[in-house]
Amino acid sequence: MKIWATETYGEKAEFKLRQGERSSPNSGEIEIAVKATSLNPVDNKLLRNSTVWNPDLPGILHGDVSGTVTAVGEDVTEFSIGDDVYGCAGGVGQLKGALVEYMIADKRLVAHMPSNLSYIEAAALPLVTITAWEGLKLRARMTAGSNILIHAGAGGVGHIALQLAKAWGAHVSTTVSTEEKADIAKSLGADEIIFYKDEPVENYVKRLAPKGGFDIVFDTVGGLSLEHSLLAAKRGGQVVGTVGSHTHDLTPMHLKGLSLHIVMMLLPMFTGFGREVHGHILREAAKLVESNKLRPLLDPNRFSFNQINEAHAYYETGQAIGKISLENT
Repeated sequence: MKIWATETYGEKAEFKLRQGERSSPNSGEIEIAVKATSLNPVDNKLLRNSTVWNPDLPGILHGDVSGTVTAVGEDVTEFSIGDDVYGCAGGVGQLKGALVEYMIADKRLVAHMPSNLSYIEAAALPLVTITAWEGLKLRARMTAGSNILIHAGAGGVGHIALQLAKAWGAHVSTTVSTEEKADIAKSLGADEIIFYKDEPVENYVKRLAPKGGFDIVFDTVGGLSLEHSLLAAKRGGQVVGTVGSHTHDLTPMHLKGLSLHIVMMLLPMFTGFGREVHGHILREAAKLVESNKLRPLLDPNRFSFNQINEAHAYYETGQAIGKISLENT
């Protein structure tokens, strides 16, 4: 079968088409005829760096996948041959990624695809949806009526977090950098728009959270944005971050008694523990998609698997708006 793999990791790493052996699913696994994948920041990070998270070389990357079940392992009753599925099921540690013709996946990491999405659309959802869901629902325990700030509401995780928060009854403010992204955020249901380059934190907190800050702040950016999040949260509030690889002064957190949660959605994939939570989230998310409460934002540029190097080069320009998708044609 066809495999798109890299022989090295680093600045000059690139994917090359090669042939590989097709294997059969073991107990608890399914085989997926891969139709599409998407490019998440972590996929590019793993390509350009050698970390403990990287798959062994030759490296088969990309976690998000959509496709059709072509075989099931022993004791698998949740899926049948011919089912359309989606998930974030590989590309990290010992799990081979989606840049293959046929992918072996742990059944706990996938779910039936939403019936109203294409393969390309479905492949754009898993990683960002699981991340946003874990942050808002499992960590911050958000409830209806919460006043929430989501940074980068037109970004990968941000645009999903925005829609989930609205579906669950929150009042949502979001930061953006341009009018184009503001329009996107509004179309996804944002109640309030913050142009963070033009308005200081204390100003938009006073304007949008007059009771002393937001109930929950979801930071998808890291760095200075996380420090702004600590300033924007109310006393006893919740701050959720997806990037924790910086040094921060946590004094505002201490003074306000905040709870800080860092989401690392790859952990169940890497460790094997808690994978069933991912499948559960994807099943519940499919219901929201089918009720038109959740949809992916796709960059207009499309790539095939044979254009995987071009897709990563495009990602590195920083010009993409929405998820970069790739189709196995």
